[in-house]
Amino acid sequence: MATDSKTEKATPKRRQDERKKGNVLISKDVIAVASLIGSFFTLKLIFPQMVEKIYIYFYKTFEYAQTQTEITNGFVTQISWEIALAFVQIAAPVICIPAFFSILATVAQTKPIFVTDSLKPKFNRINPLEGMKKLFSIRSLFDVIKGIIKITILIVILYSFISKSILTVSRTIQMDVMPSSAMILDLTMSLAFKICLAFIVISAFDYFFQWWEYERQIKMSKHELKEEYKQMEGDPQIKSKIKELQRKMAMSRMMQDVPKADVVIKNPTHYAVALKYDLEKEGAPILLAKGQDAVALRIIKTAEENDVFVLENKPLARAIYATTDIHQEIPDDFYGTVAEILVHVYKLKNKKLI
Repeated sequence: MATDSKTEKATPKRRQDERKKGNVLISKDVIAVASLIGSFFTLKLIFPQMVEKIYIYFYKTFEYAQTQTEITNGFVTQISWEIALAFVQIAAPVICIPAFFSILATVAQTKPIFVTDSLKPKFNRINPLEGMKKLFSIRSLFDVIKGIIKITILIVILYSFISKSILTVSRTIQMDVMPSSAMILDLTMSLAFKICLAFIVISAFDYFFQWWEYERQIKMSKHELKEEYKQMEGDPQIKSKIKELQRKMAMSRMMQDVPKADVVIKNPTHYAVALKYDLEKEGAPILLAKGQDAVALRIIKTAEENDVFVLENKPLARAIYATTDIHQEIPDDFYGTVAEILVHVYKLKNKKLI
């Protein structure tokens, strides 16, 4: 249906809900490039130390082996510890630093997040139809094109590098270990720079594609927007019922105050206001109840049933109704007129106004 087409931009709540499910914007190419840069950075940083440690390890091993006339448990243990120590010293930085770069690139894209929803088994993942949809999706086509571009660029860079550097590399055979290692390191860094530069460009395109795909995926239909609004603001029908219930409760409380009034002023059936004057507080008259049409008739009927004096004064009833809220004092402009009415009412009840 047309109303179900997802054409609306995702709301902040929708984004938050998707994030809770683990569906966040992330480009694996950005992570791969970060790891690649970390690897080459580590190699450049510690390559001389790596060569030196390997040289020392082999030197010590051969020197130690020459002094041994037989292979003993102590000899094997010593060699094993030497191998383990050399491996940790050489491999640990090469493993840990690129891993740190990868984690940093991941956190930079997704922000800190921990969800368990993605760990739950989802049987639709093994659905052949869903697999076919993914196989012929825009994302799959983009990944194929991206892979072809990567391989092509890598082949071009490697061919260019090998053709230009093969003679230089052949000269290292006649050189000492440290100078030849330094030369190989320079050539490797030159190659790494070109590869990283090309892959950074590709990862940038991949990131923007993932952003576009993610935004398209979380788009909402107008129906979903309405349902979300209902969840956040409440169903309009329920809110209407709540307001109606609140209005009835307020009406009930107001009608309960009518018998406490000193006088009800009407117009004659369209408006009615119930007033009370507190002799002890010596304040202005208070509006206990007011109503229009059917409510006005109820106020008048309740007043008559409880022997509250009812007086007809069209202008005054309309004016007090329009200017005064429930349980508020009447405006100063009406003091004189209301006082005359209350004096008359109090005389009938043998009460004193002041």
